[in-house]
Amino acid sequence: MINFFEGELISIETDNDVAISMSDQAINEKYRSGEIRIVTEQARYPLDSISSLVSGGNYNLNPEYQRRHRWDNVRRSTLIESLIMNVPIPPIFLYEYEYSSYEVMDGLQRLTAIASFYDNEFPLIGLKKWPELNGRTYSSLPDLVRKGIDRRYISSIILLHETAKNQHDADQLKQMVFDRINSGGAKLTPQEKRNANFDGKLNKKCITLSENIYLCQTWDIPLPSEDDGINSERAENKLFKTMGDVELVLRFFAFRQRNALQKGSLENYLDFYLEKGNYFSSDLIESLSDLFNETIKFAFELFGEKAFWLYRSRRSGWSWYDRATTAVYDPMMYVLSLNLDKKDALLAKKDDVCQDLIEFYMNNYELFEGRNTNPSALEGRVVSLMEFIAIHG
Repeated sequence: MINFFEGELISIETDNDVAISMSDQAINEKYRSGEIRIVTEQARYPLDSISSLVSGGNYNLNPEYQRRHRWDNVRRSTLIESLIMNVPIPPIFLYEYEYSSYEVMDGLQRLTAIASFYDNEFPLIGLKKWPELNGRTYSSLPDLVRKGIDRRYISSIILLHETAKNQHDADQLKQMVFDRINSGGAKLTPQEKRNANFDGKLNKKCITLSENIYLCQTWDIPLPSEDDGINSERAENKLFKTMGDVELVLRFFAFRQRNALQKGSLENYLDFYLEKGNYFSSDLIESLSDLFNETIKFAFELFGEKAFWLYRSRRSGWSWYDRATTAVYDPMMYVLSLNLDKKDALLAKKDDVCQDLIEFYMNNYELFEGRNTNPSALEGRVVSLMEFIAIHG
């Protein structure tokens, strides 16, 4: 039942960890030679220079291992209040990927908050120690306070270009440092880790496709817009913040080949598929992209915003689960992608299809309830939905 595109994955290769035994003398020599040793320097930036730094061309503010913007105005205001009081704040970490060109490894939120404040893009709110400054922008601060902020600096630690011998070493180094810097903070989600570890053509396409209007509407994600900024409802949406929307796109691609490729957990399979899928040809990735766009649009046209809701049993009786679930999304998207040729016939019977779907879930509820992702459960969902669509198509 798997529908392959030419050039898609057909095998899995695995690497085994190898235990390495070394004498103390060899270990000391490794340390003496400077292997795996990071070359750094430190710098300080006046706060009133951050805006031009951020808008300039020498600093990459969105390297692949960074998370999506998360700070709201309250948290940004708290940072500014700390700077007003001269509270020490952690340094930012930069990686010099070319001489005098840098990636922001850690501290993106601090840099963009300071730049936005100096550009008068938000007023201070929620201040506890300086509540009299709430509602003030940078330009409307009292002169003495404004001059006091201008005297402050933010420190940086720069990993110099000569640290890594080649691009492969540089990629591994950046990710290792980023992971260790953030090990005490919010835990990365599986998709955030994939975004960091397996950036490439397919990963970037998944990020682009996550803005699909029909995906957003069926998963209750605020739609993107041209002026969608850091404080938008979209930026505060849980799926967007955790890159869950990007994972939904990846799941569609990976689900199509699960029978042939999946070994082990779903999380590990998605890691593998993205890593290898980044080497797909550009033509293949565009074909997969078209398939996703056509399928998610078909799902919305047929079932509306409730396309991936589950009709479920509760003590109070049967009712719709009030949000989308992957237990429905994965098999439904797969089955609809195989029945695009029946789209017109199914849409012509849309009302009957939607009504009959209630009885379908009641009769097949054991297949869809819970979080069972073993192969037999997944195949059962697919087979039952294929039969349902065949009857109506």
